[in-house]
Amino acid sequence: MSAIEMTRRGLLVATGLGILGAGVLGCSPSGSAGSQSAAGATAEAATRRLGAEWERHELTVMSWPTRRIWGADTADVRADIAGIARAIAEFEPVVLLASPDDVRGARSACGSSVEVLELPVDDLWARDTVPVFVEEGGAVRGVDLNFNGWGGKQRHGDDGRVARGVLREFEIPRIATDLVGEGGSIETDGRGTLLVTESSLVNDNRNPGRSRDEVEGRLIELLGMRRVIWFDGVYGEDITDAHIDSLVRFTAPGVVLLDVPGPGAPDDVWSRSTAQARSVLGAATDADGTRFEVVDLPQPDFSEIRGSGDDFLASYVNFYVGNGAVFLPDFGDRRADDRARGILQDHFPDREMVPLAIDAVASGGGGIHCATHDLPGAPQGG
Repeated sequence: MSAIEMTRRGLLVATGLGILGAGVLGCSPSGSAGSQSAAGATAEAATRRLGAEWERHELTVMSWPTRRIWGADTADVRADIAGIARAIAEFEPVVLLASPDDVRGARSACGSSVEVLELPVDDLWARDTVPVFVEEGGAVRGVDLNFNGWGGKQRHGDDGRVARGVLREFEIPRIATDLVGEGGSIETDGRGTLLVTESSLVNDNRNPGRSRDEVEGRLIELLGMRRVIWFDGVYGEDITDAHIDSLVRFTAPGVVLLDVPGPGAPDDVWSRSTAQARSVLGAATDADGTRFEVVDLPQPDFSEIRGSGDDFLASYVNFYVGNGAVFLPDFGDRRADDRARGILQDHFPDREMVPLAIDAVASGGGGIHCATHDLPGAPQGG
């Protein structure tokens, strides 16, 4: 066992994350609840909390992409992932999951600052495969959202078992549910407000036959929410069915950044999704009854960026907030890159801005947030 791993495990035990040992917690359906309603919340939900990303992390979890998924693009996408991991490791511990045959290569690429943990994976999207961590009873627990390859769109034999593997490794109790979803499909302010798209959750490829009210009731119970705000999203146009983490993100309670099409963008399903989200936010309030401050975060000009391809995700909204830093994409459009960095600096004035070139990852339809998953620090008083 490496010194880094011993330190990580020591931190987990010392902070109370590992002292409960293995366990399975059942979550029963909570009943119907209307949009933006807390009806149906259970006593369990009342003691459970999903924290905001800007709160302190114990560490960041990432995954090493495999050749069977990425083929000829493997070297480039691995270089991007190694760069993200090394950058985050300057601010907080990083644990990178890698399949047995890839462990040596991952360690060589990432260096000694990143701990590589042998755990079979299919792909790099840790945001979606790693459990959603919540606080309950003075400790951290992991909600297993039963990852199914975004509705069976990609091979996920190993990724479907990542949640259980991570919880076993970190000795964190598992919260079981019959809901299917991904970490990238939810966004919270840490105070009981949840943002989600219908297309990624109320979808027969994840939760067949379930109404929006049923899905909402489960989310309220599982994550300790008081209000769920729904956006239409976009069905079937990308592998995720339009995750929220590339559309709207919180920077503080009551304050959100909205992904906005860049210069020359067509009037298509994505621009209409932005318009619909703006309309929803203009009429909604958060769990405390506060109206939203909506700040536009424009995409770059596609004629100025380095990357290309129909799946290219040119969203600055897919940033990641770490301990002391915000990690955001650098697409090569100097004006747009600088503008995005300035907007994020305004919202996170006490954090360092760390722009990263992620052309290969973005060409695969994802971003920095998609490739990372935060394990929160021990709950206060836990």
